Amino acid sequence: MGKQIENQTFDEERALYHLEDAEVINCTFAGPADGESALKEARNVTVDGCSFSLRYPLWHTHKFRLRGCSMDVLTRAPLWYSTQGSMEDCRIDGIKCLRECEDISMKHCTVNSPEFGWRSRRLRLTDCEMESEYFLFEARDVTIDKMKMKGKYSFQYIENMQIDHSTLDTKDAFWHSRNVTVANSTIRGEYLGWYSEGLTLINCHIAGTQPLCYCTGLKLIGCTMEGTDLAFEYSEVDADVRGEILSVKNPKSGRIVADKIGEIILEASIMENQCEIHERT
Repeated sequence: MGKQIENQTFDEERALYHLEDAEVINCTFAGPADGESALKEARNVTVDGCSFSLRYPLWHTHKFRLRGCSMDVLTRAPLWYSTQGSMEDCRIDGIKCLRECEDISMKHCTVNSPEFGWRSRRLRLTDCEMESEYFLFEARDVTIDKMKMKGKYSFQYIENMQIDHSTLDTKDAFWHSRNVTVANSTIRGEYLGWYSEGLTLINCHIAGTQPLCYCTGLKLIGCTMEGTDLAFEYSEVDADVRGEILSVKNPKSGRIVADKIGEIILEASIMENQCEIHERT
């Protein structure tokens, strides 16, 4: 690493534009000039212990590392079009963080950012807390472990994702998703997984009304369900559920097995139902 920039305050437009091979340590990006794009087009930089309160600080930034940094609500759209970066122990409150980025890892971060991660590729999130509406919209190739998240309309149109040991509190999750696996996790929210393709849930606890409808290639392996009424409508499903499903309605095809099914509704269907439905006992 080359030069070091320490203990300074920057508020002008493009303050450190196209900075290369440098460390930025304990600096503040805020002030009356209200300048944007402080580290735009930076290359091979480490940003350590810095605070941000200006818009668009890391656009088109490549090979970067953020450690112990904070970005407040005035840090709008902090990372767009950036690649090969990592964030660790950071706090981000700026709206629309991480859009159309690639090869980004985050660890021990706390994020409250509406529209986080849109159209990004090859993301890895580990031990993070996330709050976001439309979380990871149209993202691809995502790996998540030990995440706590709260949101709405999460993971819509996402492709190729693995989630492990996480807690998801979000409605309308995984709509139109493709090739997603969630394991050893809790998923709470209404209308889970509608129109998904290749959604696999392994050892998960699923809670909320009308889950998993209009799905193709849906698999549930060793899952439990809570308050899940009107489940699986018009879905192609292979489900092994431990415990009770409140009600199953007009599944399209496949097999559903549970310890108990409160009600099986096979009426007023617009298509032929060829699904096997059994109670394990």
